[in-house]
Amino acid sequence: MSDTIQNAIDYLQETRDNMLEDYKQLLRFPSIGADPAHNADVKACAEWIVTELRALGFENCEAVATGGHPVVYGEWLRAGADKPTVLVYAHYDVQPVDPLPLWDSEPFTGTIRAGRMYARGASDNKAGVWGNLKTFEALLRANGELPVNVKIMFEGEEESGSPSIETFVATNKERLSADVLLNCDGDLQPDAPQLVYAGRGIVSAEVRVTGPSADIHSGLYGGIVQNPLHVTGKIIGSLHDEAGRVCLPGYYDALQEASPGEKARIAAGFDAEALRENAGVAQFWGEGLAPAAERATVYPTLDINGMWGGYQGPGSKTIIPAEAGFKVTMRLAPDQDPTVVSQQLKMHIESFASETVQVECNIGEEAWYFQLDMDGPWLEAVQSAIAATFGQRAQLVRTGGSIPILGVFNRLIGLPITAFAYGHGEGIHSPNEYLDIDSFCSGLEAGVRLYHNLGAVS
Repeated sequence: MSDTIQNAIDYLQETRDNMLEDYKQLLRFPSIGADPAHNADVKACAEWIVTELRALGFENCEAVATGGHPVVYGEWLRAGADKPTVLVYAHYDVQPVDPLPLWDSEPFTGTIRAGRMYARGASDNKAGVWGNLKTFEALLRANGELPVNVKIMFEGEEESGSPSIETFVATNKERLSADVLLNCDGDLQPDAPQLVYAGRGIVSAEVRVTGPSADIHSGLYGGIVQNPLHVTGKIIGSLHDEAGRVCLPGYYDALQEASPGEKARIAAGFDAEALRENAGVAQFWGEGLAPAAERATVYPTLDINGMWGGYQGPGSKTIIPAEAGFKVTMRLAPDQDPTVVSQQLKMHIESFASETVQVECNIGEEAWYFQLDMDGPWLEAVQSAIAATFGQRAQLVRTGGSIPILGVFNRLIGLPITAFAYGHGEGIHSPNEYLDIDSFCSGLEAGVRLYHNLGAVS
C-alpha cells in the first residue's frame, strides 16, 4: 500500500469519532424535497454542503438554482491535465418520515445505537454525500492534494423524480464535462459486495376523483349522489388482473424479453428469501407473470403508494366525501418510453370520468431506465478498491429502483458511468432508517483507494 493511501486511511481512523458527530449536522436538515413545506430546509442543506466544500478547498462552489431545488456544485481541478476528471453524483434530499410514531428516535437527530446511525437519509443518500466529503478531507489533510480532478454534483430532487435535472444537465453540459460519472447513490454490503449496473425507469402520478361540492349526509344523498370513494376503488381495481398483470391498454407493447445471459445475471444476484423476510410476507405476488427475480428488477410494475378520502377518525361519520384520490408509481422496463406510458395511464384513469364525477390524473415524474458500464478501466478501478478493502470483488446486479439522473446522462451526455456506495444500511424509505457505522468507515477506506485508482486511469 502506498504511503499516500495509508496516510489518508490513518487520518480516517484517527478522526472517526469526530466524523460521526459531524455527520449529525448534515442529518439534522429535514431536506424532504417532495414536500414544499420543507423547501427552505432543502435550500439550507444545500448551502451547508457548499460551505463544507469550500472549507475543503474546492473552488467555484455554489448551490445552483434550478426550476426546483438547488444542485450543489464544486470542483477541485488541480491534479493536472494528465489526470482524469471525475464527476461525482449523490443526492442530499430525503424521503418523508411518515409514519412518525413508528420511529424509535427522532428522524432528524442522528442517533447511534448498537453500531448504527439512525436518521432519515443516514443511508439514502446523505451517506453518499458525507462519504465523499470525508474521503476528500482525508486525502487533502493527509497528502495536500487529490489524486484525480473532481467535480461535484449533489442533487436535491432525486426522491421526487428529479423534475428539474434534465434541464439542468442540458444547459450545463460544459460545466459537467468529465471523463467519467461516479454514481454514489447505493448500498454496499461488506460481506457480500454488490454494484448496481442498471435500473428501471419511472412514472408517477396523483389521481383526484371529485363529486359533490362538500362532504354530504349519506342518509340524505346515498343512492342518488355517486360516491368518489367507490369510483376510486373501481379505478384501482381496474389496474391489475387477478394474476397481477397491469391492465393498461398498450402497456406491454414495447416490452422486450431479457436475453438468456441477462436473465442468468439477474437470477444470480437475487436473494428471494431475504426479500421475503425483509418484507414480512410468506409468498410473493404475480408468480405467473415471470420469475420473481425478473419481476423485481427488469419487469414493469404499477403500484398504489397511498390513497385518501372520507372520514378517518374514530367511530363512524355518515358522509359521502367530496373527493377521494390516490398516488401511483410505475417502474418501467428498458424499452418503455416514460412519456408514452404516462399518457397510457392518464387516458385509462380519466376514462372513468362521467356526468356524476370528475376524474383528473396529474402526471409527476417521467424518467428512463439507466445503464452503467459493465467492464473497462472505470469499473475495474471500483472493483480493485472494493477487493482491496473487503477481500472480494462486487457482484454486478440490476436494481428494480430508479435513478432518474443516470438515464438523463445516458441519453444527453453519453458519459461513461460507474458506481460506488459508502457502506450498508436498511430502512430506506421506511421508519428507523439506519447506516451501519463499521461498514461506512470501511467504505471510506475503499473510497480512498478508489480515487487513487481513478487517478491512474489513462
